[in-house]
Amino acid sequence: MTRPPGVILAGGRATRMGGADKPLLDLAGRPLIAHVIARLGPQCAGLAISANGDPARFAPFGLPVLPDETPGHPGPLAGVLAGLDWAAGQGAAAIVTAAADTPFLPSDLCARLAAAARASGLAVAAAPDSDGRLRRHPTCALWPVALREALRAALAAGERRVGLWAEAQGAGVAVFDGTEGDPFFNVNRPEDLDRAARLAGQGDAGG
Repeated sequence: MTRPPGVILAGGRATRMGGADKPLLDLAGRPLIAHVIARLGPQCAGLAISANGDPARFAPFGLPVLPDETPGHPGPLAGVLAGLDWAAGQGAAAIVTAAADTPFLPSDLCARLAAAARASGLAVAAAPDSDGRLRRHPTCALWPVALREALRAALAAGERRVGLWAEAQGAGVAVFDGTEGDPFFNVNRPEDLDRAARLAGQGDAGG
């Protein structure tokens, strides 16, 4: 499989973290986003960060920073579109996205997503939650560049729901094992950051 470029979605407003710049919060001595870069980078043909605001705050990572072209902070779908436009300029056929607050991503995320993609070329990740119910994580997904104009039109029409839009495009689902903990555990609240620090200290491989 040709490795796709990866796009880290870091455009959230972190309202449940008091408005802090969540990707730059410290986790085990490194910014949260650095853990995502370390997990996703080896699987991808280059990385970029989807983020609004001053791009200089991400300068230490040496990656392109892609602002939303869609006004009004429409959410992760706008970041996906920015990533698809960036990838199209490189001649890539698809991107893999991951949220900047998921520090324990599986080491085989890209390969498993590619294997799960259906005719649309789109696939989203899923894993069992604490109750054993399968939960989809559509910000961790494989997105074909061929869908970018359809996504642009959907955003212009007011679509904001990542999972529902992906499902409407015929997304496949890559199911990951949750027996060792949720590989898509994300840091939304201060207590989540505390838990992530404990997991990092235990050497959690995240899948």
